Formats: sequence, structure tokens, C-alpha cells
Amino acid sequence: MHAALIEAASRLRQAERSGQACAPVRDLIARALEEHPGQDPVALAYAVQRYNTQAAIEAGLRPVGRKIGLTSHAVQKQLGVDQPDFGLLFADRARGDGQPIAWADTHQPKVEAEIALVLEHDLPHERHTVADLIRATAFALPAIEVVGSRIANWDIRLVDTIADNASAGLFVLGTRPVRLSELDLVRCGMSMTLRGEPVSVGAGAACLDNPLNAAIWLADTMVRLGDPLRAGDIVLTGALGPMVTAQPGDVFTAHIQGLGSVSAAFARQD
Repeated sequence: MHAALIEAASRLRQAERSGQACAPVRDLIARALEEHPGQDPVALAYAVQRYNTQAAIEAGLRPVGRKIGLTSHAVQKQLGVDQPDFGLLFADRARGDGQPIAWADTHQPKVEAEIALVLEHDLPHERHTVADLIRATAFALPAIEVVGSRIANWDIRLVDTIADNASAGLFVLGTRPVRLSELDLVRCGMSMTLRGEPVSVGAGAACLDNPLNAAIWLADTMVRLGDPLRAGDIVLTGALGPMVTAQPGDVFTAHIQGLGSVSAAFARQD
């Protein structure tokens, strides 16, 4: 891999380890492009992501699925893109429903309510259908993704967030599985509250018009990249409403119609 991309990966990894946010990495990706013109900057950003996620796997961390980002049409327009992005989920980043989340484990956290799909079958096809996704999904769970950025002040553009594992942080899953046949994934309403007051509202349609659309995009993309989704994978399909900045001591509860509730509770700083 190009030296500038290795430097970008190192910058992000050091920020992860130290807890000290770093400068954006788009300058290093731009340097790689200058020296190798004609390459796709998005592909280079994913190369940085893979470098760090592979290092994490070699260090013993267990991958458990994927997260999908940029599923809001408004956010895509803001960043000038026409498709989502993705990152890798690790088991050590999962937290229990309502259990305290140590502030030291977060990176400038923001929270968003999502629908998680848990797969029962592999998704190996070049092009998947809605039927493929429904058949492959064992159940859905309510989820809160605790998004995190290793980049100071969330000063990110598309290549920054992709390189930073799609700004993956922590995730909290509910504990009551629901089959897709019992859900209206498009019209299900979502309300996320903080101290009893709504701070984010939305619905399944906010996620690429249907969370299954996001899951199909991810399934097709992973096959194209030679790393298809497998049975047992968790898929965080994308935000159902606006993300909200978290502070120490905050407790967020997301209510998703037909799925129930899940809470992300942040411990107070020592």
C-alpha cells in the first residue's frame, strides 16, 4: 500500500489508542492521488480502512458484522455522494442494553437509532433481491449506534469517514428479536428520548426509503469486494432519524414501532 495511505492508517490508529483526536486524513489520501493519478479516492479510503481493520483482526478482535452509513438522502447530498458507505463491527465494541458505557471508550460520541438485522444465511450472490434479504434474515433488533470519530471536531469529508471505519464507534442491541414478517420496515416510527424528551424522530423510510434497500446495497457491495455477508452477521442498516451528540451521564432510549426499545447509557466522567 502507498506510504501516504499507511501514514493515514497510522494516524487514525494512534488516535484510537490514545483517545486524542487527530487531524483529517484527506491530505494523505490526496498525496497518494497526486503520486498515482487516476485512482479512485474512495477506493483509497477503503484501503486505509482495510489496513486498520485487518490489523485489529490480527490482534485478536472478532468481526461480527457491518454498519452502513450515509443512508440519509439529505446527508448524501450534503457530502456530494450518491451511495452509502460501510464499516466493520467488532464484538468488543458491543455494549449491553442500558448498561453504563465508559466515556473513555468513546470518541466524540453521537447516537442514532437504527434497525439491526441478524443473518441466518449467507448472502453470496452478485445481485440480491428483497426476497433474498428477507429469507436470509433471522430477526431484527432495535439498535443504537454510538458513532465515533477519531478526527478532531468531526472535521470530516467522505474519504475521512470511510478511512475511519465509517466513523464506527460502539453499538447497543435490544434483546427482543422480531421476525421481519411482524414488522413494517418502511412505516415503523422511531422516537429517541433523552430524559424523557424526544431528541430524534424518524421512520424506516428515512433509511434509503427502506432499511432493506441499504442491506441489499451492502450485500451486493461485499460480494463485489470478495467478502460476502455471512450467517450470524449483524447488519446495522442506518439511521432512522438525525444523530444526536452525547454527553457524560446521558441516557438515550430509542423506541421503534414493532421492535420495542433499546437504551444507551453513558457513564459520568471520573
